Amino acid sequence: MEQQEFLDALKAEGYADPVLVERAPNGTLADHAHPFEAKALILKGEVRLHAGGEIKIYRAGDVFHLRRDEPHRESYGPDGVAYLSSRR
Repeated sequence: MEQQEFLDALKAEGYADPVLVERAPNGTLADHAHPFEAKALILKGEVRLHAGGEIKIYRAGDVFHLRRDEPHRESYGPDGVAYLSSRR
């Protein structure tokens, strides 16, 4: 997905303005959940989301969505990851 298309979709769906998130190469974030729904567009690098017994890999141009209170953990590729993230 292109960045402007993502921004337009966020606005139409009632999400807040996105923030840029950058994570270090080969990093991890332990099991956690958010008290909000989140949607993000990967700008560069990759992130692996471990949720619901599945591992999904997202790369530049991909969008991921997490439900409110959805338990998950994250790991990042050898180049780290940068993404635009929004919540509602």
